[in-house]
Amino acid sequence: MADYLNELNESQRDAVLYNDGPSLVIAGAGSGKTRVLTYKIAYLLESGYNPWNILALTFTNKAAREMKERIARQVGEQRAQRLWMGTFHSVFSRILRAEASYIGFTSHFTIYDTSDSKSLLRSIIKEMGLDEKVYKPGSVQSRISNAKNHLVLPSAYASNREAYEGDLAAKMPAIRDIYRRYWERCRQAGAMDFDDLLVYTYVLFRDFPEVAKRYSEQFRYVLVDEYQDTNYAQHSIVLQLTQLNQRVCVVGDDAQSIYSFRGADIDNILYFTKIYPNTRVFKLEQNYRSTQTIVCAANSLIEKNEQQIRKEVFSEKERGEPIGVFQAYSDMEEGEIVVNKIAELRRKHDGSYNDFAILYRTNAQSRIFEESLRKRGMPYKIYGGLSFYQRKEIKDIIAYFRLVVNPNDEEAFKRIINYPARGIGDTTVGKVIAAANDRGVSLWAVLCEPITYGLTINKGTHTKLQGFRELIEGFIEQVNEKSAYEIGTEIIRHSGIINDVCQDTSPENLSRKENIEELVTGLNDFCAMRQEEGNTNLSLIDFLSEVSLLTDQDSDKDADGEKVTLMTVHSAKGLEFRHVFVVGLEENLFPSSMVGDSPRAMEEERRLFYVAITRAEENCFLSFAKSRFRYGKTEFGNPSRFLKDIDTRFLKLPQESILGRRVDEGAGRFRREMEGSSFKERQRPQAQIIAPTLPRNLKRMDSSPVPPPAASTDAAVADIQVGQSIEHERFGLGEVVKVEGTGDNAKATIRFKNAGEKQLLLRFARFKVVK
Repeated sequence: MADYLNELNESQRDAVLYNDGPSLVIAGAGSGKTRVLTYKIAYLLESGYNPWNILALTFTNKAAREMKERIARQVGEQRAQRLWMGTFHSVFSRILRAEASYIGFTSHFTIYDTSDSKSLLRSIIKEMGLDEKVYKPGSVQSRISNAKNHLVLPSAYASNREAYEGDLAAKMPAIRDIYRRYWERCRQAGAMDFDDLLVYTYVLFRDFPEVAKRYSEQFRYVLVDEYQDTNYAQHSIVLQLTQLNQRVCVVGDDAQSIYSFRGADIDNILYFTKIYPNTRVFKLEQNYRSTQTIVCAANSLIEKNEQQIRKEVFSEKERGEPIGVFQAYSDMEEGEIVVNKIAELRRKHDGSYNDFAILYRTNAQSRIFEESLRKRGMPYKIYGGLSFYQRKEIKDIIAYFRLVVNPNDEEAFKRIINYPARGIGDTTVGKVIAAANDRGVSLWAVLCEPITYGLTINKGTHTKLQGFRELIEGFIEQVNEKSAYEIGTEIIRHSGIINDVCQDTSPENLSRKENIEELVTGLNDFCAMRQEEGNTNLSLIDFLSEVSLLTDQDSDKDADGEKVTLMTVHSAKGLEFRHVFVVGLEENLFPSSMVGDSPRAMEEERRLFYVAITRAEENCFLSFAKSRFRYGKTEFGNPSRFLKDIDTRFLKLPQESILGRRVDEGAGRFRREMEGSSFKERQRPQAQIIAPTLPRNLKRMDSSPVPPPAASTDAAVADIQVGQSIEHERFGLGEVVKVEGTGDNAKATIRFKNAGEKQLLLRFARFKVVK
């Protein structure tokens, strides 16, 4: 037996050695599946298989490259290089180039990337006289991609009643005509998009059985990684290649199937043994990553799912600390709690910032943690994405803010003059720039007096430009009269940005909408906190000054230094960290409000939470907030149902209640809260545009201050004393350490448990005395 096989445990070795028929390797989190795949391929090569007789399909080039490098160390680089190993798309494009003539292409066909595809769709939509605001290229592309991933070609799509009704409901009944034209234009251009690489491979094997037979004979053994992530088209092609010789091994974990929004179908792995009746199932159940407590907690969670292949994952590492659960008064305090804990653990373990990850359900949640980390001077990075203020939709809105504050801002002007689309093209913008340069004035000056500055445009273009000028001037008239929150929400509503984003419910647009809502929360935080602190600088220019400092830090030095990692749980799959914080564990956030009444979708959300927990090696912490500012108001929520799914033996529950009662009473309160008895129940709207009403505590700049709903009464202000404990709406528990001033100028210095020391103007301070 090869020496490397001695490195495997019994289950891994059994999976490597069995090659007599179809096999399904269920690889639990941290169970060494990559090692099994690598050694299995090495073993096949040493058992007489030629490299070109082995097909190994992965989902990323990185996975293929790492596996090939590992195999090369076992069998030599030359043999490893001749393997047919790569992503589905790279392998199938290679096959299609060799067999292009069968399907009416040449071997030199072009592969369109996403931007090429969108550009062609945009042209078709325009040619058909359709409204691009309704038929957004990204949304149309998504629908066509979904059809292709289910192997539904244009003719079948056109006759599919369910597809048509779906398009009708989305107010895009012409999708079937666009799809047909797009298909034809791609063929005329000798081009395939990424989805076509799957579709045409399937069509090639379906329509030319002799070609399918040739490849199934060549690929004597087929291996597929991450099988739970395959879509219908990928699964169908694997079946085409393996139904004759049945030499197929798929590796994956149904408990980590979290990409249905990309077309992944968990049924491919759940029903694999029905499609290949002679399948041997191997379960890799030893977790080499996490402590026993983390593994047991994750097991107790995932066992609540009905649709799964049962397994008992175990760890032989140390028992480890229980999973810590934090309850916060608000999303703001949640950020402080997490960052304080990172500082504590780093001191305790003398660790690196690289050891820490903060995982959240939606991209928009990053803002609170970014700002908390910045305040403490802790370096961080957003994995697989941009920091909050670098995201396109946020930069677009900030550009509006900048232009309203300073109409001569050229970069802001160019960014938003045609966003959202208002029919002002590059040619017109070029003329405005040329006129401005000729006369040595700003672009805004040309816009205000086009004739004076010699701008040569037709009447229609003039009308569009003046429409934009009037829009911005309307905001300029209000900018000195309103707080940053008031004018900011006004701009977001009336510029058309929020309507542009709410046109459809694609994952991309939902994420953009959530980011915009989070910016509104940021505006509210900025004004409310300054008001409480007695700072009257609440204007939009004050907000922009603060944001410019944040964005300057985003382009910070030290790109390679150690950093805390922030990311969505979806991005975290396949990664591991010493200490993991899973945040925002509230109903309608995690699980998402988009789940609705679908048991299947709820099970995927639970799998997503399982993935989050199993990223942790030593410590895992879970947190939730009692309130969040959303949709223009403070919303109260219940702790996530998933917290109840975890056996409490593996949890360290909050050690004090919010009223400072005994420890055991506090833990009991937390359990009752998880049953939903002590939080106000309020459903989160699924597609609500930012509320037009403003919180009463955010005054207009020219009006007399209005105390917020939660502010202390005059009697409470008069009676507040040093040493008292208070409960603040956003900062949580604190102790009064100093009181000074009288009447409207009365201030209290309060030392908060998690948010540090703050001086608050009592007439605006949102707290109550608890003892």
